[in-house]
Amino acid sequence: MDRIRNFSIVAHIDHGKSTLADRLIQEAGLVDARQFRDQILDSMDLERERGITIKSSAVTLPVTGPDGRQYEFNLIDTPGHVDFSYEVSRALASCEGVLLLVDATQGVEAQTLANLYAAMEQDLAIIPVINKIDLAAADIDSAREQIDRDLGLPADGAVLCSAKTGQGLAEVFRAVIERVPPPLGDPEAPLAARIFDAHYDPFRGTVVAVRLVHGRLKAGDLIRFMAGTAEHKVEEVGLFRLNREPVRELSAGMVGYVIAGIKTVSEVAIGDTVTLAERPAALPLGGFKAVLPVVFSSIYPVAADDFPALAEALEKYKLNDAALVFQKDSSAALGLGFRCGFLGLLHLEIVQERLEREFDQSIVMTAPSVRYRFVLKDGTELTIDNPQDYPDPISIADALEPYIRASIMTPERYIGAVMKLALDRRGENSRMNYTSPGRVELAFELPLAEVIYDFYDRLKTVTQGYGSFNYEMLDYRIQDLVKVDILLNGEKVDALSVIVHRDRARARALNMCERLKEELPRQQFKIAIQGAIGGQIIARSTISAFRKDVTAKCYGGDITRKRKLLEKQKKGKKRMKMVGQIEVPQSAFVAVLRTDGD
Repeated sequence: MDRIRNFSIVAHIDHGKSTLADRLIQEAGLVDARQFRDQILDSMDLERERGITIKSSAVTLPVTGPDGRQYEFNLIDTPGHVDFSYEVSRALASCEGVLLLVDATQGVEAQTLANLYAAMEQDLAIIPVINKIDLAAADIDSAREQIDRDLGLPADGAVLCSAKTGQGLAEVFRAVIERVPPPLGDPEAPLAARIFDAHYDPFRGTVVAVRLVHGRLKAGDLIRFMAGTAEHKVEEVGLFRLNREPVRELSAGMVGYVIAGIKTVSEVAIGDTVTLAERPAALPLGGFKAVLPVVFSSIYPVAADDFPALAEALEKYKLNDAALVFQKDSSAALGLGFRCGFLGLLHLEIVQERLEREFDQSIVMTAPSVRYRFVLKDGTELTIDNPQDYPDPISIADALEPYIRASIMTPERYIGAVMKLALDRRGENSRMNYTSPGRVELAFELPLAEVIYDFYDRLKTVTQGYGSFNYEMLDYRIQDLVKVDILLNGEKVDALSVIVHRDRARARALNMCERLKEELPRQQFKIAIQGAIGGQIIARSTISAFRKDVTAKCYGGDITRKRKLLEKQKKGKKRMKMVGQIEVPQSAFVAVLRTDGD
């Protein structure tokens, strides 16, 4: 066990985590030059297309130390985006140390601090690594100063490297061997292994990723998950070496996978403890903190018959993404579906794309909303994340919405643009802190509902990509909230309703009406699109009717003949409007989510 090192790479977005993982894998000789590709641990197409890491991925590297001894490195590459910080916390629970990367050109940023605190909570060894030292804009002295002042870590202990060129890799390996402690645990004690990830393999069933804390595990053992009662016989154990590599036995301190013919996905819970059926551990290991979703949206199948397939796809997806929560939901406009909770808007997008790509689901998503609280006049409290459950306005005493504390790091020259953006989104109690010459940290208290749409995109635009953003939940505050309904020819479309602040209601309703006007197909009759608060119409847009030329066959002749035909058409259109039902295409639901800036 003294030759095993379990460590994770954490950093802000784009500071080079996946590139450093690539170099360590190449240096360890796990893959030859012919088979190598960039972002080798990012196995999903989505990760490669967007250039981001979405899932933490583990790999076991054989490394020869400076003393000539053979070491086993279990490396876990983690995402940097704030929406996937839950993946980071799960990875850290399986490690003894972290490499905290700092970009030599950009210095310490918002997520660098967030990841440092997460590593400190788990009491891990932290090795600061200054990356991208090969770039012309690299300012190593400034990065060292920020590590010392902002992170409170000894600057002389920082390792210099360039993940792109491979410079300084030997120092990184040496630092891991010398400064990350070997795992503690007793191989002879009863088996206790923590599940930190899982995915569904259509041929082998559920593949479970585990970190063994105590005991040993081999094929043929009868295992039990401590959260449930089901028992399974182990078919295969092994290590993650880019591909799954079977081994004879896993023992305490190791990270690997278990295949035990688990067919029902619901039996596996991330954070659960695996033990042996005949010699169980006395107590389960500490799991992970339950994550609380902040953004809610409903998912419906395009065809109502596909509901069972969508239910099965979500069950399998949940295995690989423990942060997703969902429950059954129904809508008059869209039929049966699921109300889902996400960690942010990027998480929502990724779930939508993965369901479509990996599980072949055609889905419609409703406008995202957050969780509101309502205090009624009779004293009861309601918590609502779906606008369809909005209580009767007459019975509401107080409406509360969630607030966050946003921390924005930006170069000094963009302060004005960032302040304007935050104040436009009802930001308050702003504070400013100069972290280093030319760099400012701005703190705001903002309503979460104003952030979930496009705040991050707008921030990147106004700061030309240099702004970084991190947030934490604060509390609930009393606000003047109203429900905006969308009516098509007087009929309410429940899936398009939103809860907004009264000051924003008209602007939001106008925007939605204009978007729908662009998306809805024209009919033989006029379509009135209206935004309403209760019975009061606050916005309107009209799609004009097609004018069918009923006088085409009248060549010249008496004008009264033409007038008679036009009058007849007018009567027919009136009747049509009374019975006219409008089909809302899938693109219309998506269009409503877009804002003016898109």
